[in-house]
Amino acid sequence: MKPDVSLDFQFTSSIEQVWNALTDSDTLARWIWKNDFKPVVGHKFQFRAEPNEWWDGIVDSEVLVVDEPHTLSYTWLSAGESTTITWTVKEGLDGAVHLHLDQFGFSEATKARPGAIEGAKYAWTNMGDQLETVLAGL
Repeated sequence: MKPDVSLDFQFTSSIEQVWNALTDSDTLARWIWKNDFKPVVGHKFQFRAEPNEWWDGIVDSEVLVVDEPHTLSYTWLSAGESTTITWTVKEGLDGAVHLHLDQFGFSEATKARPGAIEGAKYAWTNMGDQLETVLAGL
């Protein structure tokens, strides 16, 4: 199945630092949103952002896969959409750490709505930029 959103990021940080940024609740809060995440399969958690007139600011999630330091996957249920986020972390031959994001499962109605998938890509790209800033400060 082809992901609805697929993005690549590259960092000069260590693979351990990138993995920590994906799995440490306090660090996650610095580049995604406040959360009660734990890297334990089956753990149910929430991301919490500022609500607005279109969205309550809550993402309900459950950890699906933890394969340290290479794969992390969790559900992402928000605004009536249930998708799956999968992060893949690899060390490159160039010494960089390559982080890949796939998001699967948007409804056909959402995929058909102009700008919806592009909006998700835009949001994840901004979060990736925030992650780069966080990693640079470690």
